[in-house]
Amino acid sequence: MKRILLMACILAVLMLTACAPTPAATLETYDDMIVVGFSQVGAESDWRNANTRSMQEALSEQNGYRLIIDDAQQKQERQITAIRNFIHQGVDYIVLAPTTEKGWDTVLAEAKAAKVPVIIVDRMIEVEDDSLFTCWIGSDFRKEGDEAVGWLAQHFGEKPLRIVHLQGNLGSSAQLGRTQGLDAGLAQHPAWELVYRDTGDFTQAKGQELVEALLTQGIQFDVIYSENDNMAYGAIDALKNAGLQPGEDVTIISFDASHRALEMVMAGEISFDVECNPLHGPRVQAIIEKLEAGGKPPKLTYVEESTFDAATITREIMDGRGY
Repeated sequence: MKRILLMACILAVLMLTACAPTPAATLETYDDMIVVGFSQVGAESDWRNANTRSMQEALSEQNGYRLIIDDAQQKQERQITAIRNFIHQGVDYIVLAPTTEKGWDTVLAEAKAAKVPVIIVDRMIEVEDDSLFTCWIGSDFRKEGDEAVGWLAQHFGEKPLRIVHLQGNLGSSAQLGRTQGLDAGLAQHPAWELVYRDTGDFTQAKGQELVEALLTQGIQFDVIYSENDNMAYGAIDALKNAGLQPGEDVTIISFDASHRALEMVMAGEISFDVECNPLHGPRVQAIIEKLEAGGKPPKLTYVEESTFDAATITREIMDGRGY
């Protein structure tokens, strides 16, 4: 009988618990906010971190947004899963900073079927139907590569150059465009020689590792063409550890023009840096506000960017920059 009474009490408690109101925290809704799911490539570089901060600041709760960020750790399959999760969660918009250009058709078709607008930032994507995304905003990466090659041509002309090429994530728009620029330069300048090319994954550690291996092998080179600042930092560390002076013994070409890199330009260690502006948060905010008002933003928007060398960088420019 005691056991029966005990079981009855337990059942009564369970029923009361099941009928009790759910704590307010679990019922929190964002009906008064615009919910945005942001699939970010990762946190592999200073540029990427500045890009994430820009999104967080612009798409903040104070500005009327609920921002959900998923870090893909540079894996496309994680981004595809994140997009599907965003669709399932019923977000109002999806923002995608893609790892690579191809492989998005299926998941973006799912977003389109769910009527969730997709805004692409930074790198471009390649899809069969461009109605699968609402718009794109980012940099002209081929132009960036051409700017870097143009600086080399201006300063070295047809002088023989042995070039080391540190590529970013293979298949990403930044890697493809900057590589195309260098390849075009090599074709136009027969005296230039590509002595080494490999991917440093846009990371400082890998950039240092690759250049240290080259120095150990005794490979001679005059120029390092690094497809982002973080790989350039690693290359510079490797050169200094070997007793070489970056900017003097080896010309360093880099991309992104982050604050730390421009300090190195002022110090003469990085010879030329091409800007790639990461502050897309306000731009995405403006696109969403236009869509919310029933407007139609441009399909493609290229960000205006600058280039920097010792002759053009100043402390005033440095102090006025947001990254």
